[in-house]
Amino acid sequence: MPLRQIIACVLYRVMQAFDEPRSPMVVCKTYSYQNIKHRFNTMYQKQIIVLGGINMDLVALSPRFPAPGETVVGSQFLTYPGGKGANQAVAAARSGGNTLMVGRVGNDEFGPKLLEALNLSGVNTDNIEVSDVSSGIALILIDDSAQNQIIQVLGANETCGSSEEEKISAVLDSSSTLMLQLEVSINLSLDVARKAHQNGVTVILDPSPVRPFPNELLSYCSVITPNETDAEALIGFPVTNREAAEKAAHALVAKGISNAIIKLGEHGAFYANTNESGYIPPFPVKAIDSVGAGDAFNGALAVSLSENNSLSEATRFASAAGALAVTKIGAQDAMPTRSEIENLL
Repeated sequence: MPLRQIIACVLYRVMQAFDEPRSPMVVCKTYSYQNIKHRFNTMYQKQIIVLGGINMDLVALSPRFPAPGETVVGSQFLTYPGGKGANQAVAAARSGGNTLMVGRVGNDEFGPKLLEALNLSGVNTDNIEVSDVSSGIALILIDDSAQNQIIQVLGANETCGSSEEEKISAVLDSSSTLMLQLEVSINLSLDVARKAHQNGVTVILDPSPVRPFPNELLSYCSVITPNETDAEALIGFPVTNREAAEKAAHALVAKGISNAIIKLGEHGAFYANTNESGYIPPFPVKAIDSVGAGDAFNGALAVSLSENNSLSEATRFASAAGALAVTKIGAQDAMPTRSEIENLL
C-alpha cells in the first residue's frame, strides 16, 4: 500500500475518533476514506472557498412541463443533494481542487445526507453549520429535452451571516479563490468579496439565481460567469446566440470586471477580458439532465484558474466539465472527475 494511502487511512481513523456531535439531528460528521485521501492529496494546494447554498433537490421527470392549471403524469421521481454552492464545491473537488465549503444545512432529515454527500466527494465540511430550520430545498421539473424548471426554498441558507463571514476571513490567507453565487445573503456575499479582493484572492461570481445586488459587488469580482438569463438581467438585452454573448461579455468587461464568461449551455461559451476573447464550441455529448451543468463549469473553472491557466484554457476545461455533467441524472452525482474531463479534452 502506498505511503500516502497508509497515512490517509490513519488520519481517517483519528478524525472519526475525535469528532464531536454537531446537533441533535446531525449527530456526528463522518470522514470517509475518499474525503481523507482527497484532502491529503491536495493538502499543499491553496484552498478554493465556496460560500453558497446547500440544498436537497426533489426532482420529477415528465415528457413536458405542465401548463398553468394542468396536471402532467411524470415518469420518475428522484431525490439528490444539490444547491449551487454545494454543487460547485463538489465539482471543484472532483476536478482536483482543495475545496472548503462554507454554508448551512437544516436540523432535519436532509441535513446529515447533505453533509455526507459533500464529504464523500472530498469537500472540507468543517465550516458548515446547522440551523434550527429546514434545509434548503429545490423542486425541479425536467422534460424530455433535458430542460428544467426550478422552484427554490432557501431554508437554512437564509440564516448564513456573521459567523460565515468570520470563517471565511480566517482562511483567506491560505486560499486562492472565493466562489460566490446569489443563494445566500447579498450583504454577506458583498462583505466577503470585499475582504477577499483586499487579500488578493480571486473572486468568481455566478450571478444566479437572478436577484438584485449592488454594483459594488462587481468591482470585487475577478471573474463573472452568467448564463444567458443571468447575462440579460445584468446588461439589459437578450442573449440568445453567440453574437449576443460576445457583446454581453465585452459589456461586462467594460463595467470593470476583469474576466467575463457567458455560459451558453448546449451552444458553448464565450469568454473575454481586456487582452483576449474567444468562443469555445460545445462538446458533442448526449444530454440527459442539464441540472448542475453550470455548476460543474464553475467548479472546474475555479480549479483551472487556480493552476494559473489562461482564461481560454480554463474556459475550455470548464466547458468539458459542464458537457460531461449533462450526460448523467443528478446534480452532485453528475459532477465529473478530473480524469473524465481530461479524457474528453
